[in-house]
Amino acid sequence: MTLPAKNLNTDNKCAAQLRLNVVIVGCGIGGLAAAYCLGRAGHKITVLERASEITEIGAGIQVGPNCSRLLIRWGLGDKLEKVAVKPTAVALLRYGTGEKVGAMSWENVEEDFGAPYYHVHRADLLGMLHGIAAPYMSVRMNAKVVSVDPETTQVKLENGDTVSADLIIGADGIKSVVREVVVESPSDNPTTSAPIHTGDSAYRSVIQTAAMLTDPELRGIVERREMSSWMGPGKHIIGYCIRGGTEYNLVLVHPDKTSKEGYTIEGSVDQMRKDYEDWEPRIQKILQLVEKTYLLPLMYREPLDTWVHPSGKVTLLGDACHATLPSAAQGSAMAIEDAAVLGSLLTHVTHHTQLHKLLRAYQTIRHGRTKETQCAAFANHHIFHLPDGPAQQARDDNLRASMMASEKNGSGAAKWNANSWADRKKLETQFNYDAEAEAERWLVENDF
Repeated sequence: MTLPAKNLNTDNKCAAQLRLNVVIVGCGIGGLAAAYCLGRAGHKITVLERASEITEIGAGIQVGPNCSRLLIRWGLGDKLEKVAVKPTAVALLRYGTGEKVGAMSWENVEEDFGAPYYHVHRADLLGMLHGIAAPYMSVRMNAKVVSVDPETTQVKLENGDTVSADLIIGADGIKSVVREVVVESPSDNPTTSAPIHTGDSAYRSVIQTAAMLTDPELRGIVERREMSSWMGPGKHIIGYCIRGGTEYNLVLVHPDKTSKEGYTIEGSVDQMRKDYEDWEPRIQKILQLVEKTYLLPLMYREPLDTWVHPSGKVTLLGDACHATLPSAAQGSAMAIEDAAVLGSLLTHVTHHTQLHKLLRAYQTIRHGRTKETQCAAFANHHIFHLPDGPAQQARDDNLRASMMASEKNGSGAAKWNANSWADRKKLETQFNYDAEAEAERWLVENDF
C-alpha cells in the first residue's frame, strides 16, 4: 500500500527546518533531479560537473508511469506532452522475417497505472530537469572531482579547489569517483573499481521519420507508434518514435568489446549495416537512412551492499550505485526515483544527527527495488539474444501464447512470461510504484 499523491508534500511550503549545504557530483538526469528535489526542500545545492557544458548526444529514452507520475507532479506534464510520444504498444519481432511473436498494448497504460508512458529525446528530458532545478542550484562546470574526504565532507577538484559540504551525493555515473569512497575500494584497483563489460556495445542513432513515411513498408512503423524490438542471435534492435513522431530512435546492440568507453564516440555506419546485413528487409531500409551513429559499450556493476558511507555524510544515486543495462528501460527512472525519495526524506531533517538515519532510510527504501530492476534488465538482455534453436523456439512460443492471451482477456496468462512487458504482475510492481509516497510512508511508520 502507498499513500495517495494528495497527501504528499511536493511544494516549498514544507521546507526542511535545517538547511543543509549539499554538493552533488554529476549534472546528468539523476543529479539534476536530486538538485530539484533537495533544492525545493530548502537545502543549498551546488552541482559539480566535469564537462564544459551540459549537453546530451541525441538519443531516446523511455519514461514509464513510475517515472512520468513524478515528472508530471513536478510540473513537467505540459512540456512532456509537447515533445514526447505515447507508444501504443510493444512489439517483439523475429530478426530475419519481422514476424511479430510477442506484443502488449499500451493503449490503457494511463488508466491502468495512473500515469502515461512516454518516449522522449534524452536531451529534451535533461533540459526539462535543468529548467526546474536551475532556481535551486549553482552549477560549476569543468569541475572534475579527484577526491572526496567523507569525514570532513570536502571535495577536491582537479584544479586544486576544495568544496565543502554537509552532504555529498555521488550522481557521477557508472565510473563514479564518489562510489570508490563509499565502498572504500581504491580507484586504481581494477578488480574492485572497474565496471563489468557485457561483451556488447550499442549503436545509437536518430533518423528523421519524413523519409520513412515515404516508404510503404516503413510508414506503418512510424504511424503505429509501437516500440519495436527485433530479437536475433546475440543481437537485438530497439526502435521507437520521439519528438512528436518527427524522429525515430534506434538502438542496435551487438557483440563488441573493442569500443572505447564514452558517450560521444562516433561509430562506423558502414560497419553497423554490415553487422545487420542478414536482418529483415525493413531493417535494411531503415539503416540506409542512418547518417551518423554513436557507439556505447554496455557496462554494468554488481549491486552494492551499501550506498552510504559510515560517516553518514556521503551517499550515492543512480548509476553510481545501481548501474542498469538498458534492456528494462528503467535506468533513468531509477535515478529519478532515488532523487524523489532522498528529497522527500530530507525535507524532514531538523538537526545534523538525523542525517545518517535518513540516508540509511533512503537506502532501505530503494535498495531492493533497484537490485531487482538490475537483475530484470540483465535477464532481458539474455532473453533477447538467444541463438536460433530450442531455447529460442520455446521463448517465441511463450511470447505468442501470452500475446494471444493478452488480446483475448487483457493480460498475459502464461505461467512464465518471456515478455516482461506483458506480465501483469511485473508491470504492476514496476509501474504502480510512487517513490515520494514510499518515502512518506517510511516517515509515517517511523514517527519522523
